Amino acid sequence: MFGKTNKGLIYFFGALGGMLYGYDTGVISGALLFIQKDIPLTSFMQGFVVSALLIGAIVGAGLSGPLSDRWGRRRVVLVISIVYIIGSLAAAFSPNATALVISRIILGLAVGGSTALVPVYLAEMAPTHVRGSLGSLNQLMITIGILVAYIINYAFTPIEGWRWMLGLAVVPAIILLIGVAFMPESPRWLIKKNREKEAREVMKLTREENEIENEIHEMLEAEKDQETAWSLLKARWVRPMLIVGIVLAIFQQIIGINAIIYYAPTIFNHAGLGSSASILGTVGIGIVNVLLTLVAIAVIDKLGRKKLMLWGNVGMVISLVVIASILSFAGLSTSTAWVTVVFLGLFIVFFAATWGPAVWVILPELFPLKARGAGTGITTLFLSLGNLVVSFLFPILLGAIGIVPLFFIFAAIGVLAFIFVAIFVPETKGRSLEEIEFDLRKKFGV
Repeated sequence: MFGKTNKGLIYFFGALGGMLYGYDTGVISGALLFIQKDIPLTSFMQGFVVSALLIGAIVGAGLSGPLSDRWGRRRVVLVISIVYIIGSLAAAFSPNATALVISRIILGLAVGGSTALVPVYLAEMAPTHVRGSLGSLNQLMITIGILVAYIINYAFTPIEGWRWMLGLAVVPAIILLIGVAFMPESPRWLIKKNREKEAREVMKLTREENEIENEIHEMLEAEKDQETAWSLLKARWVRPMLIVGIVLAIFQQIIGINAIIYYAPTIFNHAGLGSSASILGTVGIGIVNVLLTLVAIAVIDKLGRKKLMLWGNVGMVISLVVIASILSFAGLSTSTAWVTVVFLGLFIVFFAATWGPAVWVILPELFPLKARGAGTGITTLFLSLGNLVVSFLFPILLGAIGIVPLFFIFAAIGVLAFIFVAIFVPETKGRSLEEIEFDLRKKFGV
């Protein structure tokens, strides 16, 4: 089933869950403008509809790690694709706000599962020298999903077709369901289950013969540890990395990106643009997001994860400060609205080339094999929690304090993120997953 020519398909379908995450994250921004005409929503309910996805995602992220460690990465992806299909159809046919919230929670279960599982699968399937690039495919798929959502939003704006916007997520979900047939199980999970022969066969799809023996030896050495996933996560040599992963995941979500992804049309409306122009502006942001993620894929294994994040922080903070300053001193007008579009685009440039892919790559790299699924699941649980806080509070704070103070707050968070990365985050480029684990053990005398 898995021939050499299918290597690209393995990575494509392995990362496809990221596209669904991106689509369901981005599509609500345009749909919100029209949902209220059929289903009236208060500011509180508007935030609840958006954040319901993240409520489900918190549960999904918490469950997918342990389940993938027990049942395998591939089987859990199969379940995730089915849940995506159910949630998408339920959202499209929602008769009222309660049904819409419930359908978004169902979708969130799949979103949380894919955010936790896709980075683990790609990290474990990829050869060491290109693990950063291949791990970044998750972020690329997320940005493509967001862009597709923005284009669909714009296409259905003339008929205010929010049900079509939400329901079309079923298409990539069905593709993912079919694609499971092209996805082999992770070799590291197979080694963990004493299925070395199958692991070797899978590794032949993505590695040269001389690489396989070395990695198999490292995996078997790591597997000699008899600790369970949960005891490992509490161990003094793993716990610091768990904390680093959690804080990185939270920073990635509260640094401002989700306020822009979820509420870009709302932001543009507040800045002075009409509904159609606002949604068109988000399409431009989506295109920039995809293109700069491609740049990140090209350089992440050369420059490293840490350096990218530090440079990204500088660019994002400057962009936010400029936007807030212009809106503060120049006020609302057509010209300031388009300046806002330009600098939000620059914010996306810096995020998409740095923090977007780098965090998804580094999270599974921080944990040993036996705790990788559980550890990544916990960090992405907190990632979804940070996303939930931003998506729920943003419309409330926007109405209470205005857009200018909000952007200054995001800029301050960016400064804190820079300091955290500079002091606490290790560089993981150029080392196998087992080498990273052995180095951590050595550092703490284990």
